[in-house]
Amino acid sequence: MTLPPARPAPAPVNVRTGLLLGVTSALTFSTLGVWGKLAGQVGLDSFNALAWRFGLVALLLLPLTSRGLSGADRRRMLGVGTLYTAATICYFGALGRVTAGATGLLLYLAPAFVILLAWLSGRAPRRTQLGAVTLGAAGLALVIGLPGPADRDPAGLLLGAGAGVLYAAYLLASERLLAGVPALAATAHMALVAALVFTGLAAGGGTLGVPDTAAQWGVIAAMALLPTLIAVPALYGAVRHLGAARTSLLGTLEPLFTVALAGAVLGEQPGPGVVLGGALILAGALLAQWPARPAAP
Repeated sequence: MTLPPARPAPAPVNVRTGLLLGVTSALTFSTLGVWGKLAGQVGLDSFNALAWRFGLVALLLLPLTSRGLSGADRRRMLGVGTLYTAATICYFGALGRVTAGATGLLLYLAPAFVILLAWLSGRAPRRTQLGAVTLGAAGLALVIGLPGPADRDPAGLLLGAGAGVLYAAYLLASERLLAGVPALAATAHMALVAALVFTGLAAGGGTLGVPDTAAQWGVIAAMALLPTLIAVPALYGAVRHLGAARTSLLGTLEPLFTVALAGAVLGEQPGPGVVLGGALILAGALLAQWPARPAAP
């Protein structure tokens, strides 16, 4: 199946709004790893918690956002939602095996993967962008090669890197396919895809059930509100105003917030590989956004 041609993206109409949305998205997304860890502590299986998280969001938003959408709009939103769901599966797979801080840092290999995916599609990278990819690869090697005591699971580290690949594809697809689509409508359709997938995974694993304590409902409500109802529309809005590349730069704030929150709430202490490798990954993300040198007249 071939993708429809990209719609022309509207010119950025308010950069300040885009910056505010990007920072808001990073702050609220950064809580996801902590809520994911807390879900396990209160007896919630990850797939069951995610099924409730996305199911509640879909039930809330779909009736409010479905008018005036074409079939093509819906197909594009569902397709982009599938990429987000796949990234979430990898993210929570990593979160169950390594620390929230390491998972957040590996996710933010995404800017380097944005460059590589664009290269594969025919856009040759600049030297600074190749440098960014090199820094990201070196950072990944350090996170994997010098793991802390809680970050020694190879599968968890690879799943974290896989989440970065899929998140990069999600950002690029959002920029290409969802120009002009309301952010809340895109969030509603993403949540619908994710709810169906995680309900199936939880049912298949025998863990699907109704939460039965206030603590469990509190974690689910927090996951639905902060890293979903607030973070996802803010992310779509930031991409619309700033584009995928600049939005991914603001997103590098997220792992810093995640490491800080994980230390404060969960008592996680990052190992040397996470500290050194994370610094290289974030430096690569910053270098990826270095402005191109103007062409000589």
